[in-house]
Amino acid sequence: MTITYEKIATTTLVSAAADITFSTISGSYTDLVLVLGSLTTASANQRIRMQLNSDTGTTYSNTDLYGDGSSAASTRNTGNAYINTTMATTSSTIPSTVIMNFNNYSNATTFKTVVSRANTSDNYVSAIVGLWRSTSAITTIKLFCGTGNISAGTTATLYGIKAE
Repeated sequence: MTITYEKIATTTLVSAAADITFSTISGSYTDLVLVLGSLTTASANQRIRMQLNSDTGTTYSNTDLYGDGSSAASTRNTGNAYINTTMATTSSTIPSTVIMNFNNYSNATTFKTVVSRANTSDNYVSAIVGLWRSTSAITTIKLFCGTGNISAGTTATLYGIKAE
């Protein structure tokens, strides 16, 4: 079986923005991959959060693993109005890379999961598993900061994966 990545959309922020949103996502792929590059925020210690299909209810949970080379820790949250996709290390000066995998995103019988891996160019890494307690197919992905804006120069590319 051949696996094909197909670019759905790319956004590069030319000015700071409150969010990055991908909408009207087709259900014709098996999985989705969302890559954030050169990610910085207007202020330090921000998490990038995610909401799906404009759901602002407390239907999200996440488990976080993170470390900085000298220590590691984990946390778990449930009943949130968003999924954290990064730890609170996003910086106004040190860019991060984030890769999010959405498996079986268009299945109408299971809750949706996302695995997010992030790192900064100085020393921080994280892996986060998020859960959206909905059986709806994912058609919209919104990324935003806890406070402030995502900085200019940040890129976001959404890929669909087709199994042929």
